[in-house]
Amino acid sequence: MLEEVILVDEKDTPTGTMEKMEAHKTGALHRAFSIFIFNSNGEMLLQQRAFSKYHSGGLFSNACCSHPRPGEDTLAAAHRRLKEEIGIETELHYKTSFIYKTTFENGLTEHEYDHVYTGVSDEEPALNPFEVASYKWLNLEELRAELADHPQRFSYWFRMAVEKLF
Repeated sequence: MLEEVILVDEKDTPTGTMEKMEAHKTGALHRAFSIFIFNSNGEMLLQQRAFSKYHSGGLFSNACCSHPRPGEDTLAAAHRRLKEEIGIETELHYKTSFIYKTTFENGLTEHEYDHVYTGVSDEEPALNPFEVASYKWLNLEELRAELADHPQRFSYWFRMAVEKLF
């Protein structure tokens, strides 16, 4: 089944749909979301993207990121994908949105209107191996140090979102 994304303008108003890989080949602006999960100790859950991902494979990123389907509410999509990728169900809270655009070595372009959600959970992730290679929990001090020392180990949008959240 081909996946479609919701094309949007700079105000997040839907303008149509497009097959997901085509949107990434053409750099079309589309709706996305990023989820940040913290535990009760204040540590952030980071996932290492599966090495087989079509871009950014093996990089560390936030707990979950994806795209809502056409006709699907963004928060509902966030809950669905969080469960599918890392097996966690928790209340999510909207924090901010931002637009970013970056091109990868393989020629694909991410041009996303990214909705950022946060949640709290002490569950240990149940990883979907097609999406996630591994995970780790880091406190914000450790995260800042890793981002400063090794920014290339993290996804582009994760670095952007961290700047907006902290």
